[in-house]
Amino acid sequence: MDIKAIDNLLGQLRAASAAAGAPAGGVATGAAATGGIPDFGTLLKNTLEAANSTQLNATHLARDFESGAVGTNLSDVMVSMQKANISFQEMVQVRNRLVSAYHDIMNMQV
Repeated sequence: MDIKAIDNLLGQLRAASAAAGAPAGGVATGAAATGGIPDFGTLLKNTLEAANSTQLNATHLARDFESGAVGTNLSDVMVSMQKANISFQEMVQVRNRLVSAYHDIMNMQV
């Protein structure tokens, strides 16, 4: 890529950023800076916490079922275990995509 193409792309990104309402100086951080929309880091953290909560809930239900607690049935345990598995697989896929994007960026020629 030549310098003109990079400058053109940078100009397009700045125009798109201005049209989206983001500050022209760079990337917006925090929910207040983006008009109430949480940034990527906050969104990722909340998703990780939700996946962890699902895992803990499934473990708790399985432990209750194993100990013979009243009101815990096998179908609830199996559904919660499947939800936990799906949330874990989702987080693994997000991690894989982030690592892949990181490698792509690090291998770019400047």
